[in-house]
Amino acid sequence: MRNTFGNLFTLTTFGESHGPAIGGVVDGMPAGVDIDMDFIQSELNRRRPGQSKITTARNEPDQVEFLSGVFEGKSTGCPIGFVVRNTNQHSNDYDNMRSVFRPSHADFTYTSKYGIRDHRGGGRSSARITISRCVGGALAKLVLRKIGISITAYTSQVGDIALDRDYRKYDLSSVESNIVRCPDAEAATRMEHLISEVKADGDTIGGIITCVVKGCPVGVGEPEFGKLHAVLGAAMLGINAAKGFEIGEGFNCVTSRGSQQNDIFTSNNGKIHTTSNHSGGIQGGISNGEDIYFRVAFKPVATILQEQPTVDKDGNNATLCARGRHDPCVLPRAVPVVEAMTAMAILDYIMLNNSTAVQY
Repeated sequence: MRNTFGNLFTLTTFGESHGPAIGGVVDGMPAGVDIDMDFIQSELNRRRPGQSKITTARNEPDQVEFLSGVFEGKSTGCPIGFVVRNTNQHSNDYDNMRSVFRPSHADFTYTSKYGIRDHRGGGRSSARITISRCVGGALAKLVLRKIGISITAYTSQVGDIALDRDYRKYDLSSVESNIVRCPDAEAATRMEHLISEVKADGDTIGGIITCVVKGCPVGVGEPEFGKLHAVLGAAMLGINAAKGFEIGEGFNCVTSRGSQQNDIFTSNNGKIHTTSNHSGGIQGGISNGEDIYFRVAFKPVATILQEQPTVDKDGNNATLCARGRHDPCVLPRAVPVVEAMTAMAILDYIMLNNSTAVQY
């Protein structure tokens, strides 16, 4: 099982949903960076369960403890080890899932691959594992903001309630002003009502998160097997429940002609820009200095509180009615996870770019 993300800036994670703790080790963190603990904890608070009426009722403080790599408030350049204790597990809620497979969950595939699985909350396949990603992403953000790079994700669609695809039409500073994390207040209210209705039915619903990266310099990304959009796509599709990724115009571009889709270059006092940004800030796998923007589709959460037909581990027909505390919609809590994975991917490839730059 591969548990490490990245090349130079790496995150290795450990832990299970109902184990003693979730944790990880970040390696490659530059030395001398101010470690803003309040900021890091705030990133975890954005992801934590129990934060609103439309998220799981599991009530965890998700308080991060750093074990190494930080001295007198600064990174030392050594590996940063950390843990977040699990304190509010209800493992008995999962007893009826010990021998049966939840439809569309990782239960069957984990059992088939490893011959064993932790049925309590999904174990390693639980979205709770993304805690470690948020810690790693927060550390990456601390580095990126020193070089003027910002990352903002937001809920752009829940079910059939969708914002305009153009992120420039919205005030992205307002994302945290509502529990859905949507920059359009009216749409956020409708999304909240829809999620509440779905939750009352014991069901779940999916949606889309849009992410915008501002300030990424020209030249980040490798031209062949390390294309920046491919790296971002892999990072996003590695998030629990993510099922689709598109950058720039994405699938919408297939109805356009080249004359409509091409981003025309222009020069302003010798600085080259494009007059449009259909490419999403990446051309030939390399950043071009424009905003990087992409969309990630998330499926409805697999565990629903309705009776469903399934089979047990021996292949016998069974019926499952799941218990426990589950998100009716993953989107609000997935927003900081999308940002975290983006931050780590961008920082890692900036470091790779700097390490391979030819000096004349």
